[in-house]
Amino acid sequence: MVQAKAWILTKHFDGFPNESNFELKLEQLPEPKDGEVLLEAVFLSVDPYMRPFSRVRMNEGEVMIGTQVAKVIQSNNAAFPVGSHVVGRCGWRTHTICDATDLVPVMADWPEDVSLSLALGAIGMPGLTALYGLEEVLGLQAGETLLVNAAAGAVGSVVGQIAKIKGCRVVGSAGTDAKVAFLKELGFDRTINYKSVGSLDQALREAAPDGYDCYFENVGGHFSSVAVQQMKNFGRIAVCGGISLYNDTTPQTGPYPHLTMIFKQLKMEGFLVTRWEHKHPESLKRLMAWMKEGKLQCREHITEGFDNMPAAFMGLLQGENIGKAIIKV
Repeated sequence: MVQAKAWILTKHFDGFPNESNFELKLEQLPEPKDGEVLLEAVFLSVDPYMRPFSRVRMNEGEVMIGTQVAKVIQSNNAAFPVGSHVVGRCGWRTHTICDATDLVPVMADWPEDVSLSLALGAIGMPGLTALYGLEEVLGLQAGETLLVNAAAGAVGSVVGQIAKIKGCRVVGSAGTDAKVAFLKELGFDRTINYKSVGSLDQALREAAPDGYDCYFENVGGHFSSVAVQQMKNFGRIAVCGGISLYNDTTPQTGPYPHLTMIFKQLKMEGFLVTRWEHKHPESLKRLMAWMKEGKLQCREHITEGFDNMPAAFMGLLQGENIGKAIIKV
């Protein structure tokens, strides 16, 4: 029998998460049955979506939601041989027994010199989110001007790079000088430290005097209220996240964008990456090809040790990471 560690959500978050919301539990796993596999986590992901999703998709006492790259260490399923690696929604667990229904094998031709952790980042869900937001939601075209906030994060950093690949002008916003420097390394045309500028409105106008064709929204709140006013007529907005709202105990209110959206005839659409799941295999190949060609850089913020998952998650929500936040077991 294998002893597994798992992080449990003991109490739903009320405001910013703290250590009392989590409990580390041990359990003895039985032998896998016919059709089942035993997985051992190699890399685990912490992502901003876990904060709002935990409220609507989890009960207290359950294992925290999340995705991991895992190695098959026992198998009674021919489709997943021992030694193979998979991406699975196993949650915050070191070991998992499952029937393989929701497991996705890591790409068969994954390069040996590329860390499997990227299957949780730029060559995984965040990369796919960036790609679909740009292509399926915004319909981004060469020559257009794109604004992306939380631009040094796992999704935003890929958004900006794909937009440059497509021949667009990219303005990125982040919250520290180190993150802004990273955006410049990635080739963003203009960068903004929204925490240090005297006026966000003025900074956005100076970065794109003619306005923005497209806006990839990861933050919400005040930033969104300012940015919407600077959209061009018939501008498009992809709403991927709202990290400035996730830890509020009292919902933020106004100003409201309705008149601006009417007079400028704007389009705003929220989306989840799962809508285009049928495209994942081909899309992952495209992302991998860009990376191998040197067009897509993949920065990671790695935390060592499964026991440090809550701390890594809270650090993510405080903006400590540049690129994708990963836990290495």
